[in-house]
Amino acid sequence: MAGQIALDLFLGRARDALVEVPIVPHDMPIAAALGVLAAANASALLAVDGQGRLAGLLTERDVVTRVALKAAAEAPLAQFMTPDPTSVSGDEHLYRILARLRRRGWRHMPVVDADGKPLGLVARAGALAAAGARVLRELDILGGLEAALGDHRTAKAAQIELAQALLDDGLPAPDIQRIVTEINRDLHRHVVAQHLAELGPPPVAFTFLIMGSGGRGESFLAPDQDHGMMLADYPDDAHDAIDAWFVEFAVRISQTLAAIGFDLCKGNVMSSNPVWRKTASQWAEQIGRWIERRTPAALLTADIFFDFEPIFGDPAPAVRLRGQVADALKRHPGFARAMLSEDRRLKVALGLFGRLAPIASGEHAGEIDLKMSGTMPLVANVRLRALRAGTLATGTRARLEALDEAGALAPGEAASLAAAFETVTYFLLRGQLDAARAGRVPGNYVRPSELAKPERARLAEALHAIDLFAAATRAEITGRLLG
Repeated sequence: MAGQIALDLFLGRARDALVEVPIVPHDMPIAAALGVLAAANASALLAVDGQGRLAGLLTERDVVTRVALKAAAEAPLAQFMTPDPTSVSGDEHLYRILARLRRRGWRHMPVVDADGKPLGLVARAGALAAAGARVLRELDILGGLEAALGDHRTAKAAQIELAQALLDDGLPAPDIQRIVTEINRDLHRHVVAQHLAELGPPPVAFTFLIMGSGGRGESFLAPDQDHGMMLADYPDDAHDAIDAWFVEFAVRISQTLAAIGFDLCKGNVMSSNPVWRKTASQWAEQIGRWIERRTPAALLTADIFFDFEPIFGDPAPAVRLRGQVADALKRHPGFARAMLSEDRRLKVALGLFGRLAPIASGEHAGEIDLKMSGTMPLVANVRLRALRAGTLATGTRARLEALDEAGALAPGEAASLAAAFETVTYFLLRGQLDAARAGRVPGNYVRPSELAKPERARLAEALHAIDLFAAATRAEITGRLLG
C-alpha cells in the first residue's frame, strides 16, 4: 500500500489530486463569501478578477485570523484574502507541490489553466494523509529541485534511499524505475528551463528529447546523459546564427547535468552534438537514410533514438515524428531484419541446461551484466516487435501491453514477459542499492554465487523466458523456424 501511495505521489500531477472549491469574484462582500464557504463545507475558496483569472485565496485560517470580529459584512473579500497566491499548472508534478507546501508551511496550492483561471487546488492534508514518514523525508529532499542543483549528492542520496524504501515496501522494480526516471526527467526540465531563462527566448521553437532508458521510463540509479533536440524548421541562410544559439544552450545543459550527477555520455549522445540536434525535417530525412543504408553505425544510432520521449517544449513534433518512424518501418521490412541482426549480440546469460552463465574471466569474472545480458535482450526485441506493429509506446511494459491488445503475442505471453522483466530488474536494482550502501558506484553486475538458490532459479527462469522470446522474434522476422 505504501509503495502504491509513493507511486501516486511521484508520478502524479496536480490535476490528479485536484480538489474543487468555490470560485467567487474578488469584490464579493465578505459576509456573502463566508456563506459560500460554509455552504460548500470547503476549507478554502478562490477569488477571481473581472477576467476570471486567479486573484486571491481565502482559507479557514484567514477567516480566523483576518476576518473574525474585524470585518464589516459589506467589506470586499479582496480586503481579507491572500492576494496573488503562488499557483501551479495542472501538469506540475505532485511531489514538487507537496514538498513546497511542507517546506513553506502552506496547506493549499491553487491550480490554474494556461490563462490563469483557477481549476481548483491541491490540499496538503488530503494528499499526504496516507504517506509514511520515510517517503515524506525523501519527498522533502527531492522536492527541492533548486537545492538539488546546488547539492546533487544530497538529491542522489535521497533518490537511493527512496528506491530502497519502495523496494522494501514491495513496489515492483519497474515501478521504482518509473519514479526514478520521472525525478530525473524533472531535473532535466529544471536545467533546461534554467538556461532558457539565462539566454532568453530561443530563435526558433524546440522540443527537448530524452532517449534510451530515460525515454522508456526505465532508468536505474546511475544513468548518464542521453538527450537531443528537435528544432522548428528554419531557412538555410539563418543556420549559422540559430545553430550558434543552440550550441551554447546545449553545452550549458550538458555541463550542468554533469555537475548534478548525470555523467556525460561516452557515446556523445547529447544535444551538444549536432548529430542529436536537428530540425524536424532533418530528423525525418535522417531516419529515412538510416532505414535505407542499414549500416552498423546507422542501426546503432537508430536503436538509441527510437526510444525518444519529449519532456520539454511542444511534444507535437515528436509525436508526428514517431508516427513517421512507424510508417517508414512498415514500408521497409528489411530494416527490421537488419536491426535484428545487430541486436543478436545481446545474448542472455544462460549456458548449458539453462543454468546461469557468469563471465568467465577479466575484471567481472563470476558476475553477470544484468543489463546487457538480461534486460536489454528483452528491451530490444520488444522494441523491434512494437515498431513493426506501429505501436507508438516507448516503455517495455507499455509496448508489451500494446502488442497483447493488438493480438501480436501468444495468449499469456505479455504477462509472462512482464514478469520476467520485473524479476531481472529487481535483481539489478537490488544489486545497485547494495553497491550504494557499500560506498561503491552502482553498476549493472550481479554475482550469482551471492544469490540464494531459489533466487538463482528465479533469475534463470526469467532469462529463459526472455531467450525464448528473442528466438521467436527472430523466427517471425526472418521466417525461419525456431531451432
